Amino acid sequence: MSPDQILSVKNYLCKRLGTEGISIKPRKVADSVEVYLNDEILGLLYIDDEDKNDISYDLNISILQQDLDDA
Repeated sequence: MSPDQILSVKNYLCKRLGTEGISIKPRKVADSVEVYLNDEILGLLYIDDEDKNDISYDLNISILQQDLDDA
């Protein structure tokens, strides 16, 4: 993902989730980035840019049972 795409997605997520605590960090793999909420990993964001006229982003959030038990 390009820096412009990362910034656009970050701004969108901050607005939609109502928090400035979102940060996005690149990974070694070019098709995804890590999404953090207040320094805790929230999930992985993938880009589907196979069709340059129809780019989409997919945020995958994993929730561990342990995290639910601690809530």
